[in-house]
Amino acid sequence: MSPASPAPIPSGGLSPAALLSPAFLADPYSLYAMLRRAQPVLRVPVPVDAGAGVFLLTRHAEVQHALRDGAFSADRRRADVIARNRDALPADLLGDSSLFRSLLTMDPPDHTRVRGLVNRAFTPRRIAGLRGRIEALADELLAPGVARGGLDVIAELAVPLPARVIAELLGVPAEDWPRFRVWAADLVAAGPGILGGEGPARFERGFRPLAAYLGEVIADRRRAPREDLVSALVLAQEERDALEDGELLATCVLLLVAGHETTTNLIGNGLLALLRHPEQLALLREKPALVPQAVEEMLRFDGPVQATVRVAKQAVELAGVAIGPGALVICGIGAANRDPAVFTEPDRFEVTRRESHHLAFGFGTHFCLGAPLARLEGEVAFRALLERFPRLALASESVRWRPNPVLRGLVELPVRA
Repeated sequence: MSPASPAPIPSGGLSPAALLSPAFLADPYSLYAMLRRAQPVLRVPVPVDAGAGVFLLTRHAEVQHALRDGAFSADRRRADVIARNRDALPADLLGDSSLFRSLLTMDPPDHTRVRGLVNRAFTPRRIAGLRGRIEALADELLAPGVARGGLDVIAELAVPLPARVIAELLGVPAEDWPRFRVWAADLVAAGPGILGGEGPARFERGFRPLAAYLGEVIADRRRAPREDLVSALVLAQEERDALEDGELLATCVLLLVAGHETTTNLIGNGLLALLRHPEQLALLREKPALVPQAVEEMLRFDGPVQATVRVAKQAVELAGVAIGPGALVICGIGAANRDPAVFTEPDRFEVTRRESHHLAFGFGTHFCLGAPLARLEGEVAFRALLERFPRLALASESVRWRPNPVLRGLVELPVRA
């Protein structure tokens, strides 16, 4: 049987405007469900020269396959759509110290080499040892909201908690977190429009000061090492030539941005799900031992990362659709996590759910090395919220989503006691 030609896009489309519309940002899952039924491997029209094309995967089976199969590369630079539109992309996105030189976009053996170094900061023992510090930070951050009888969970907990934790882990002064939060926000906001409009300029506005700041931190650790992750990476570079300069800086940028951005969205999205499902919130209050299990359900139900990307290194076939070498393959994590072939009643939010096959942290070689830290931060945050706010409720039924269909999160989440 020969591979099928990709079906046309279902009504509703996948235009950039549609993916940034308030309706899609509020509920992407209805479109995901339609795509899973109509064409689970969909060739997406893009308004630029894409060469071998761009494909979107929406079923769990194909997403998991692309994430683990050696026929797919994590290096975005291998994609035709990147190579053919290089001049339109921000120079720093493709430079020697860009995010394209980080763990996120490396293939083995480079990925194996660099990940082995960074893994030392994320051992189970070290992460477990952070619990006391994270609990103390959560208490400190929630105290003003407890006194007032309400707070904006995003601004007062979900943003500063993981930002301060990753800053301390890297060895960045905690008081500087508001600065790199602004830079990270520019990087994230630039994503949807990276090939045009204000996207490239906004990316540069975030990346350049962040890279310069971390470059100074790295230089300082060369002069005077400390007990932190940046010092450990610098030492590995100097002793074993284990990291190139660009890889070192790109890795630090990735850890600082990803180390707080995703957990911020986990806390915000997860709390919104609880507040919109009061019977599940009541159950969690009754049985707080369910909190770790509830965090897994939050990651599945409305995860902070809706997609990641791979590039076909050779001709492959997925669900009967031919994909040529150089094609950019969007792995729809958010869609896969609502696949009824894997999850019973996938659109139901259930904190007692035992199906644990979600792909919120990826799969295979590139499984998120920060997953244990994100889980711990989520658990601590929700335990603290449940303990300190016995009658937590939304201050408004209307919520605003950030205009990024990949990194899904709220602009704000006002709640009252």
